[in-house]
Amino acid sequence: MLVAAAVCPCPPLLVPEVASGAAPELDAVRAASADAVAVLAASRPDLLIVVGPAEQAYRGPHAAGAAGSFRGFGVELDVRLGEGGGQERALPPSLAVGAWLLDRNRWGAAPVEGLGVGESLDTGRCLVVGRELAARAERVALMVMGDGSACRTLKAPGYLDERAMEFDRRAVDALGAADIEGLKALDEVAAHELKVSGRAPWQVLAGAAEGAGLGGRLLREDAPYGVGYFVTAWS
Repeated sequence: MLVAAAVCPCPPLLVPEVASGAAPELDAVRAASADAVAVLAASRPDLLIVVGPAEQAYRGPHAAGAAGSFRGFGVELDVRLGEGGGQERALPPSLAVGAWLLDRNRWGAAPVEGLGVGESLDTGRCLVVGRELAARAERVALMVMGDGSACRTLKAPGYLDERAMEFDRRAVDALGAADIEGLKALDEVAAHELKVSGRAPWQVLAGAAEGAGLGGRLLREDAPYGVGYFVTAWS
């Protein structure tokens, strides 16, 4: 059963070494993410699963100890998803950011595994995956990585789309209130058009949280680069 969840953004810029001179711009998001990790630890899970968007080569489960790297972003920094033997297949960037957050905040509360999900995974399948994750152990916690729309300003990666703010507002309201039905209602097509990387992971969370009776709290909402970054904690 799901006992807690943390929702965090997953830009590699969250790692100060990657952000370099721009690192201070995300200090508040890093601090909020640390608070969310603390909520996960306080829930005393038997298993923590980090869920995030992934390209085809990185989709599927990632065992404890799986390795990731930020070398593709010009930084000689490697991370591991908790302790374990790992596997040859590398972590997708979203899970590498999750692993970095856990390491930065000295995670040691429970074994850690990962799951990379395709951004095109339909809502129904996301819910099924979430239910399966929640059944993995008696006390399961999820760390859910994903960003909102990348179309919030003219300088955003996806340029400006007038629909972006409203989509992100609906997502933030649902994430902050642990509103499962609100997350299920997020539109797959609109999410794709607005370059929302978090839609599928958030809907996996919705499936996992069914019947868990968790409450939510919004810890941070920001968009310094025209991309929606949200941090919430469910417990």
